[in-house]
Amino acid sequence: MILEKAKLSIDKLKNIQDQAREARGAILKMTTLANSGHPGGSMSTIDFLLTLYHMINIDPLNPKMEQRDRIVFSHGHISPAAYSTLAKCGFFAIDDAISQFRLAGSIFEGHVEPSVPGIEWASGNLGQGLSAGCGFALAAKLKKLDYHTFVLMGDGEQQKGQLSEARRFAVKYNLGITAFIDYNQLQISGSIHKVMPQYITDNYLSDGWDVVEIDGHNLVEIRDAILDAYQNDKPTVIIGHTTMGKGVSFIENKEKYHGSPLSEEQLNLALKELKLENDLERYKKLRSGFIPSSHLKKQENSDFPIKTGNPILYKERTDNRSAWGNAVANIAAINKNASMVVFDCDLQVSVKTKEFEAVLPENFIQVGIMEHNTAVVAAAVSKEGFQTFFPDFGVFGVDETYNQHRLSDINEANLKVITTHVGLDVGEDGKTHQCIDYLGLMKNLFHFKIIIPADPNQTDRVIRYISGKSGNYLVAMGRSKLDIITQNSGEIYFGEDYQFEYGKADLFRNGNDAALFVMGTLSGKALEIADKLSKQNISLQVWNISCPVDLDKKALIAAAKTGTVFSYEDHNVHTGLGNSIADKMMQLGLNCKFIKFGVKEYAFSGNSDDVFKYSKLDVDSVVERIKNNLQS
Repeated sequence: MILEKAKLSIDKLKNIQDQAREARGAILKMTTLANSGHPGGSMSTIDFLLTLYHMINIDPLNPKMEQRDRIVFSHGHISPAAYSTLAKCGFFAIDDAISQFRLAGSIFEGHVEPSVPGIEWASGNLGQGLSAGCGFALAAKLKKLDYHTFVLMGDGEQQKGQLSEARRFAVKYNLGITAFIDYNQLQISGSIHKVMPQYITDNYLSDGWDVVEIDGHNLVEIRDAILDAYQNDKPTVIIGHTTMGKGVSFIENKEKYHGSPLSEEQLNLALKELKLENDLERYKKLRSGFIPSSHLKKQENSDFPIKTGNPILYKERTDNRSAWGNAVANIAAINKNASMVVFDCDLQVSVKTKEFEAVLPENFIQVGIMEHNTAVVAAAVSKEGFQTFFPDFGVFGVDETYNQHRLSDINEANLKVITTHVGLDVGEDGKTHQCIDYLGLMKNLFHFKIIIPADPNQTDRVIRYISGKSGNYLVAMGRSKLDIITQNSGEIYFGEDYQFEYGKADLFRNGNDAALFVMGTLSGKALEIADKLSKQNISLQVWNISCPVDLDKKALIAAAKTGTVFSYEDHNVHTGLGNSIADKMMQLGLNCKFIKFGVKEYAFSGNSDDVFKYSKLDVDSVVERIKNNLQS
């Protein structure tokens, strides 16, 4: 924010007041035209929003300049207010926003999206915006830039638990962030005090924020509150007392208009009250003539400007999580420009991030047990030019935060999710912590790439590979120490000459009688199975699948030629590797007998070897199962 620009004169405020009246008309026109949308909260927020955009440092002709202030819409359903404001500030034509609102193929969607100039972050469900704002503010601090971050929220939204996580995070890291709460005291079901009583002021004060309460329709109070918050050393929340539907008497203070548009007859009355022209017919013609754009096309992941270093070669048994920790620390030591950030949710010893902290302590972010907030903060930081890692246990880093990752995918973040303790390998922690659905969940996300390394050497190469790539990735691994994968000759399979290639399968053993596909922790056991069967004159082809969504066609074709194919995984048998392979084989028209070995029920707590045996996924059980299927 440039203070001299932000000190708006009375004349300027009067001009903004006129713009707000016109914007209210635009809000009502676009929602009536689309026959859907949220006019009530848009009209109660518009005074603050227009004043804010006239004060911040942002250029409509260069809306992505690095030094710009960031604005995050957490309650993204007030998109009519956002689009009206941005149009009034010169980001695009108001006619486009009105005529194309909620129209298929248009950038002006029902909830705000970053495809719209001036929008930083797609809002998703309520309660995530403050975390995203914390991410943008943290990035400013790490880059030593003085831009400020503003987050707009609703009052009913304050019922969400993730907001408490974000509040504490902002205070711990003393972020340059200001929040605004549109306190119109109504939500879909009525009064916020009846739906779910809350103590908004006390909550923010108790977490260390400064609180300012204002008349949310008084532009002088709005201006002064923003200036005070910007110059405050502490995170500040501005609570604006507003009126839902402000500006049109017959919709004011009526919760119905939280999410209901006006009829055309009501619109005509409202525009007369606002002293505005009713030109809805013109917008109907513009809408009918709209030609969809190609803004939804996604680009392939590009290279990230970072040195990935030389691989570490492991010769002795160790765990994949240690290999990940060593690799990320090594890469950080090589790159002196601090372009990497690692987050931790109080699991540093288990997820092996101590080495990174020792090398780059200022970029190691300890968040405590606040996974929902961390997932979004990390994703927002990744949008600001950082290679960002979020390591966690599988049940926390995937299961608990799936919706947050879905939002990261929509926002085209650059997040690297590293999950340890996946599958039955967690053993003694029991069924609540045995993450057996990580692949089934994450393959629903269109742009997340998923990698499951087989041993520490492949893990090292995978971490170096993803460090040099932009885009969202999940790398999943178990807890236990693993044997180093070797060839029949005893030579290390992922040796000095090995380079990870995304989507390429690894042929561990050749064979003619049947083929076995395996991923991750069970890769070593698959080789034991092949060796035992070999002694019984059964030649088993063994393929390691490290990329279970983007499968290697050549490997599938070669396996199918044996006539019998097995999949082997400590993952839910209904949604994991086996299903991915079966689906792809059908698409390729391959004909063979196919049998899936996987987890069919929640397992017990116990030594991981015993858990595998209970689930009939231990070496001896699978050997017998393969023999029985080949003989039947």
